[in-house]
Amino acid sequence: MPRKKQTKTLDLCNKPVSGWEILKDRLADIESYNREYLAFLSRVKTEREAVVYFREAAKGRKDLVLVENRGKVVACCRKGRLPLGEGVRLVVAHIDSPRLDLKANPLYEDVDFAMLKTHYYGGIKKYQWLARPLAIHGVVARQDGKLVEVAVGEDEGDPCFTIEDLLPHLAQNAQYSKKLSDAFQGEKLNIIIGSRPDFEFKENKVKERVLRMLHDKYGIVEQDFVSADLEIVPAGPAREVGIDRSLVGGYGQDDRVCSWAAFAAARDARNLPRTAISLLVDKEEIGSEGNTGAQSKFIEEVLWELGARFKEEVVPSRVLYRSKAISGDANGALDPDYPEVHEKNNAAKMGYGVCITKFTGARGKVGSSEASAEYMAFVRSILNRRGVPWQTGELGKVDEGGGGTVAKFLAAYGMDIVDMGPALLSMHSPFELSSKVDTFSTYLAYRAFMEEE
Repeated sequence: MPRKKQTKTLDLCNKPVSGWEILKDRLADIESYNREYLAFLSRVKTEREAVVYFREAAKGRKDLVLVENRGKVVACCRKGRLPLGEGVRLVVAHIDSPRLDLKANPLYEDVDFAMLKTHYYGGIKKYQWLARPLAIHGVVARQDGKLVEVAVGEDEGDPCFTIEDLLPHLAQNAQYSKKLSDAFQGEKLNIIIGSRPDFEFKENKVKERVLRMLHDKYGIVEQDFVSADLEIVPAGPAREVGIDRSLVGGYGQDDRVCSWAAFAAARDARNLPRTAISLLVDKEEIGSEGNTGAQSKFIEEVLWELGARFKEEVVPSRVLYRSKAISGDANGALDPDYPEVHEKNNAAKMGYGVCITKFTGARGKVGSSEASAEYMAFVRSILNRRGVPWQTGELGKVDEGGGGTVAKFLAAYGMDIVDMGPALLSMHSPFELSSKVDTFSTYLAYRAFMEEE
């Protein structure tokens, strides 16, 4: 009998592979990248501090062009071989994070405590901010025009601040019997800043002493709070998490995990065919509004500036229409304690590489910018050729989850764009978790995208 012809069996299934397995020969690179990222995450707690950090990191690099917007937004650019008119490679991420902001008239005294009133910024679980060490970061613009920088609560010798919580013995009616949304109220997120009185004053003895200390150190008076950007953030550095040190824990990883990767990719990329731009914006957590959000026209100003520097005539709208982009933003990882909120076949897992999110939005993709089939194929082909670990994900079940990114605001220019970033646990909390292999994969993905012909 003739022998049967042997045919190679095709592996048609899409089988997820751990990023640690794919990058097992690059463990030293993973650790080196994350040491740099941990240093950045520990130092940078606000969007202003991020811009300063990137400015310092770019010193001495004549090929790295930085264009800034009001100290809260920065575009990091590298010239490519092709003219700007051929389009650019754009990675946009945000450098703001959920936090507490001081109100315009924050300082008051009650039951012999000096307190600061706050207004929370972005999507937070209010109870996570109680009974924990907090720091104050930001700037105060005095009437004489001087901008005073403030950062208290981070150094070993610094005092910290806190929001007190009700003891469990008295919480039955005030907290336990209420819905979570009612038990913790925004107006009760008040910062304790002092409690020692100054007996030279007849009233508000604690408040007056605090004001005197602020004036002695910063030269500010109470009215200067009106012209201040002061943010309350978790105190302390980012940390390695786990006995194996495989995770990064820290505040603001949504979305500084992507903004650092975008900056590092623009800094390190080689042989760029097209100009690469890492656009790092503000206000994403509240809808990308205002003159420092992604809805502003700052990207057009960036292109005008690059055109002048490169001695090219540009029409920003035409350049952007011919461009390709990545919206660098984090997704929510499959939660081991709450798997029921995810649809497991379409949930990203920690340790499996950068997550591509084809669409965002909520309740029927409302508010989403959805990448086309052709663009998804373009992106995954780059990652596959370069050996970058990647996966796909959605933010929860269809009628349970959802969220938005800056993608739709850039898509308005007509460019192709897709969301891509690592999956996080405890997202929007004061201590978010990422996987070291995912943070490194995100960097590799952005760099590969910039270097693609």
